[in-house]
Amino acid sequence: MAAPLKVEFHFDFGSPNAYLAELALPGIEKRTGVKFDYIPVLLGGVYKATGNMSPGESLRGIKNKPEYNALETERFLRRHNVTKFAMNPFFPVNTLALMRGAVAAQFEGVFEPYFRAAYKHMWVEPKKMDDPQVFREAFLSSGIDIDRLIARAQQDDVKKKLIENTSDAVARGSFGSPTFYVGNEIFFGKDKVREVEEEIVAQLAAGQRKTA
Repeated sequence: MAAPLKVEFHFDFGSPNAYLAELALPGIEKRTGVKFDYIPVLLGGVYKATGNMSPGESLRGIKNKPEYNALETERFLRRHNVTKFAMNPFFPVNTLALMRGAVAAQFEGVFEPYFRAAYKHMWVEPKKMDDPQVFREAFLSSGIDIDRLIARAQQDDVKKKLIENTSDAVARGSFGSPTFYVGNEIFFGKDKVREVEEEIVAQLAAGQRKTA
């Protein structure tokens, strides 16, 4: 029996584009029957390893390009009916604690509520989530046992896993977030979610032909 198609979403909570792209994934899962693996990576580590930088840095001082980037974001919001999004006034936010927390939440089996709370407090009701007190109070307000996760996130296996995720992503071709993998095919950016779905459909069809 053929192995199920492996599809991955590599994310860092600090990327607004990763937040927006993820909102399209449940629809893709429903239409195609696949299930995305959510892979936490440290975007700062990816940037350092690849010599890349955030759009905020790369677009600074360029005439017209930031405005066009904002236009594309507005188009994405309309296309995907996104109504809950606000730029974080504290951007860029150091996400090391957030991303270690994501790995810890995966290890502890509470990833989904942690993930939703983190995105809420980054890009829906944005806060300075690299302030330890703000971080803790935000998660407590969402009903997360954050003290347990903070302690878990300090353990070596969590730190090692985040480093491994980040290094592996770079080795496979990643240079930012969001990055998607459909099998061995890589896609970058929120504007590629339609291509991601098309590739999933194509690979599923190819797999069916092989087993027919």
